[in-house]
Amino acid sequence: MLVALFFLTVQKFPGIDFKMTWQNGYYTIVIMSGINASILYIIMDVSGTRWSRVLRSSFFQEPQLKGIVTRLFSEQGFYLQMKPDGTINGTKDENSDYTLFNLIPVGLRVVAIQGVKAGLYAAMNGEGFLYTSDLFTVEAKFKESVFENYYVIYSSTLYRQHESGRAWYMGLNKDGVVMKGNRVKKTKPSSHFVPRPIEVCMYKEPSLHDIEEKGRSRKDSGTEAPALLNGGEKVAGQDSTEQDGGS
Repeated sequence: MLVALFFLTVQKFPGIDFKMTWQNGYYTIVIMSGINASILYIIMDVSGTRWSRVLRSSFFQEPQLKGIVTRLFSEQGFYLQMKPDGTINGTKDENSDYTLFNLIPVGLRVVAIQGVKAGLYAAMNGEGFLYTSDLFTVEAKFKESVFENYYVIYSSTLYRQHESGRAWYMGLNKDGVVMKGNRVKKTKPSSHFVPRPIEVCMYKEPSLHDIEEKGRSRKDSGTEAPALLNGGEKVAGQDSTEQDGGS
């Protein structure tokens, strides 16, 4: 039965090469496609009446993206951190687990920024507010660029200034408070980060969801509830009179 199901599955994915062998009471199926390989063990007892299977690794869910676990140190003197309640801000505690982020490549020089402990994605909405989401959407895609003196800057791939075309950047002010993206300038320390990699990891590609779904993802994040952005914490630049804080 499982062998039949396997063949039906393979038919839905043309181009998959595989080899099946029988030895010591079980089938071994080696699935090959490109550089990826997976082994599926289908176990059958002596009578042939019961089947079970053991997956050493799932071919269709095998991690394929090489990213890093890192800390992001701001030129303002803070480590970016993401707390379990969705709050994003800066901290001086370099050993905090909340300062660990998965940087997952999702395009050419485009990354997803996911808190390791919180498991949430950093994102920027159409008003420039930084927020967190359980779901990965286009608002959670950031362009990663190397600036002068090897600082790295992260900008929204979706939003920018309408008139000038200037990008909206992720940033912290001199007090370690996250800023509105449209108030952050790439030439100011507020937008400058230095990645401090911990280890290289392999990731599964995040499933892309529609922006509308994020409202059902977390009640404390999203464009629809600006008062609760950033876990209800202050966002620098929310007041139109606020300066960019990048000096």
